[in-house]
Amino acid sequence: MWSKKLLLGLTVWMILGTAAADKIALRSDHPDRYVVVKGDTLWDISARFLETPWRWPEVWSFNPQIENPHLIYPGDVVSLVYDEQGRPMLKVDRGQPTVKISPKVRSTRVDTPISTIPLTAIEQFLGHPRVLSEREINNAAYIVAGDEGRLIAGRGDKIYVRGLVAGADSEFSVVRIGNPYRNEGAKPRDILGYEAILVADAKVEVFGDPSTLVITNSSREVLIGDRLLPKRDVGLDQTFIPHPPENPVSGQIIDVVDGVARIGQYQTVVINKGESDGIETGHVLAVFQSGAKVLDPRTTKTEIVTLPDVRAGVVMVIRSFELVSFAMVMESYRDMRVYDSVRNP
Repeated sequence: MWSKKLLLGLTVWMILGTAAADKIALRSDHPDRYVVVKGDTLWDISARFLETPWRWPEVWSFNPQIENPHLIYPGDVVSLVYDEQGRPMLKVDRGQPTVKISPKVRSTRVDTPISTIPLTAIEQFLGHPRVLSEREINNAAYIVAGDEGRLIAGRGDKIYVRGLVAGADSEFSVVRIGNPYRNEGAKPRDILGYEAILVADAKVEVFGDPSTLVITNSSREVLIGDRLLPKRDVGLDQTFIPHPPENPVSGQIIDVVDGVARIGQYQTVVINKGESDGIETGHVLAVFQSGAKVLDPRTTKTEIVTLPDVRAGVVMVIRSFELVSFAMVMESYRDMRVYDSVRNP
C-alpha cells in the first residue's frame, strides 16, 4: 500500500515540480552514477547529487519498463541524466540481486526497498500518541493500584484501572504524562499539549470498576496514576514525500525528544506548529539561529546591532498534532537549540 502512495506522491511532485526543476542546484562534487547499498535512504542518495536533497521528488525519474519502478533496492544504479530542456533528472536502473525459485521459472527479489528516511529513528513516534491535551488526560483511564498492593508493576503483573468501559478495545497503551509543551515566554497555563511517554502495554482480563488488566510488555516501570489509552495499530507510514508548506510558516523549536541540550542530525524535535496551522507529514522547514547581538564599536553611544539570522539545518515533519508537531533533523550545519526558529525552506 505504501509503495502505491509513494508512486502517487512522486507522480504529483514530478508534475508540480517540472517548472522548478531547472532551478535545482547540483552539488559541485556530484557523481554521475551511484550504486545503492543496504542502509541507504532516498534522502541520503539525493544528498549526493543535490544541494537541496529535500527537493528529490522533483527530479527522480523511473524506468517504466522494470517491475515496481517506484521501489528502489540495494544494487540498483542511480544515474544523473538530463531531459530535453537540459534539466537534471535522477534515473533508476534495476540491478540484478534476484534469486531463482525452483521448479518454477521465475525470479524474486531477496532484499527490501530502501526507505525515504531512517525509519528506525522515528518508529517510536508513529505507533502511539505522543502528545495529549489536558482534556484527553482528564478523560483517560488511570491505574489505581497494583497487585498485592505493589506501587510498581512490570511485565506479567496485574494492575487495577478505573475509567474503562467494556467495548471493542481490550488492549491498551500505558502512558506517563511528561512535560508540558509551551511557547517561549508563555504563561504557566498557556500549554500547547503534554508529552505522553509510552510505558507499557496491557490487556484486559475483566472489565469492572476497577477493571483488571495484565501487563503484556513494558519498557519502564508502571506506576499508580499512569494513564491508559486504547492501543490501536496505526501502522508505520513510510510514505514521507518531502515538500514545502503551501503557506508561510514561522514557528519555533520548543522541545527536544530525550532532552538533549544540542540538536543534531536524526534527532527529533517538537515545533509549535501543528495541524491547525496546516502542518502535515512530509513538510520540510529550515531552522534558523537568531542573529547575535553585538556592540557597534564606532558609535559614541552604546548601540546594539542584531546580526542576521543564520541557517542551521533542515527538519521534516514526521507526525503532526493539533498544535504541535514532531520533526526529524535531516540536515545539521551547526548546533541547533530550543527556541531556534523554523520557516519555509
